[in-house]
Amino acid sequence: MTDKPTLSGWTCPLPLRNYPTIVMGHGSGGRMMSDLIHNLFEPLLGNDLLAQMGDSTVLELPPGGDGAPCRLAFTTDSFVISPLIFPGGDIGELAVYGTVNDLAMSGARPLYLSAGFILEEGLPLGTLGQIVTSFGEACRAAGVQLVAGDTKVVDKGHGDGLFINTSGIGLIPPGVNIAPGNARPGDAVLVSGTMGDHGITIMSVREGLDFFAPVESDTAPLNGLVEAMLAVTREIHCLRDATRGGLGAVLNELAAASSVGIVFEESRVPVRPTVQAACEMLGLDPLYVANEGKLVAIVPELQAEAVLEAMRTHPYGRDAARIGTVTAEHPGLVVAKTGIGATRVVDLPAGELLPRIC
Repeated sequence: MTDKPTLSGWTCPLPLRNYPTIVMGHGSGGRMMSDLIHNLFEPLLGNDLLAQMGDSTVLELPPGGDGAPCRLAFTTDSFVISPLIFPGGDIGELAVYGTVNDLAMSGARPLYLSAGFILEEGLPLGTLGQIVTSFGEACRAAGVQLVAGDTKVVDKGHGDGLFINTSGIGLIPPGVNIAPGNARPGDAVLVSGTMGDHGITIMSVREGLDFFAPVESDTAPLNGLVEAMLAVTREIHCLRDATRGGLGAVLNELAAASSVGIVFEESRVPVRPTVQAACEMLGLDPLYVANEGKLVAIVPELQAEAVLEAMRTHPYGRDAARIGTVTAEHPGLVVAKTGIGATRVVDLPAGELLPRIC
């Protein structure tokens, strides 16, 4: 008889929903994180506004003096990426663009940010200066203002250099109603560009891997791209940036929220050759690798080609592609058609492919 197995030292993914302590997989954007939110946070803190489950929450304010309704989008996010500086960006730029993108995914025009900087004793001032400079440049690039801030310092060994929390407010234009539960059978599924660039970049730096070709994070503000799409039609049903959990997690979240099925063709999902090769070498599925400058859009069939054309004329959407369709069949499930004519279910990732990527 063998000794009783021990879980000591295990990290993730770990197929246990009732795990007694927090592990990195609880922040993955996949099934473990979903279970944590729905089984702990939601019962204790839930309300009608949080139940929107969007990247940002839409707040209806009383009409102004002209009687016109006012709708705001509000969001908050924390950034704990390691390393702090990486090819294509750093934590400062990432913190601005991550919050701006969460606002843009409700169709809002981002206006104001707040930022909390948690600094670890021993962080070089030169590093902090580079990151704050990048933060300011990113605000100007995205057209937002930093209007509130806070700084705290923690003991050496308790902060891993620097963490940043940002919150943001944006204004939603009249006639825009974008939400995770709005997908309808027959809608087209679009992506704005290549998948997996950010996750593979962070992995290459962290693990010292050389893929014989440069890889760079795709971190970028997507509010301008969304404005270009809304200029074509206000009837965009769903938007979501494909960050933690990648495209696979986003499609599952939208399918579940709208009680619809999604079918897509794997060969239509744009992936850079270097990223594809890195995923094959590491045994990863690019559908689950994180992005920081790409979005998924679900739009009515009649507007799909016009929206796609508008995306391709924008610098952050030039590799946009239509990858699939929303269906009434198999509600809540995402199905991929493979290159050999087979089909497979694309489920939520169980745990964490690579922790602390944002």
